[in-house]
Amino acid sequence: MLNFAKFFWILALKLSIRHMKIALIGYGKMGKMIEQIALSRGHEIVSIIDIDNQEDFESEAFASADVAIEFTTPMTAYDNYLKAWKAGVKVVSGSTGWLKEHGDDVRRACNEEGKTLFWASNYSIGVAIFSAVNKYLASIMNQFSQYDVKEVETHHIHKLDHPSGTGITLAEQIVERLDRKKDWTMGYLQQPDGTVEGSDEVAPDLLPISSVRRGEVPGIHSITWNSEADQITITHDAHSRQGFALGAVIAAEFTAQHEGLLSTDDLFKF
Repeated sequence: MLNFAKFFWILALKLSIRHMKIALIGYGKMGKMIEQIALSRGHEIVSIIDIDNQEDFESEAFASADVAIEFTTPMTAYDNYLKAWKAGVKVVSGSTGWLKEHGDDVRRACNEEGKTLFWASNYSIGVAIFSAVNKYLASIMNQFSQYDVKEVETHHIHKLDHPSGTGITLAEQIVERLDRKKDWTMGYLQQPDGTVEGSDEVAPDLLPISSVRRGEVPGIHSITWNSEADQITITHDAHSRQGFALGAVIAAEFTAQHEGLLSTDDLFKF
């Protein structure tokens, strides 16, 4: 029997392509891990841009990159895309929190202006599988109105946005398939000190996403379907950031050969 770890690395090897020149935008914990994995897969890091060297967006080194991998903040991500596109560089991004304000502009740039962005709220292969299960379960549950649904996402205390981008993506997948829900809404927020703001008791046609911020948790997402008779819960629990980093490099390898607005649905065919 093929276990998940073997599947993960076989898939990674299968998707590996030619040597690439990669630029990194953002050099925190994720950026450093992406660097290690990219180098181990035979790629070259030609430029590293962080908060203190923004002028390097104008450099020849940055412009030579096949792909830029961007992990920064909700406030800076969109501007980073514009700077990379201006240099003629494709972008792979895992930044969240920018979509509501800039989503239409990004879609127009990719669909009408020839720009390329691979965006995902989560690059874990396990999350891609979890997402497929989530969509299938929601389609089944559309037939069983006795079940109500709630979501809880838990992340480290440094995460700036809530709900998480992955949490929103999962909720949107459910809403698209569940006639009795018209949208998602914020549930409660549990702060690192334990204080709680808000509530997950919401209108029946809304799906609450609650957020918990504690410790150094890489990411936990749970979807719970509850009825008077029983409860069904599916959970993805990331053990480390390594899976996210490898997924981002695999996405960069894919993006180097493709154009437009790309996502994990293009990369993984479940």
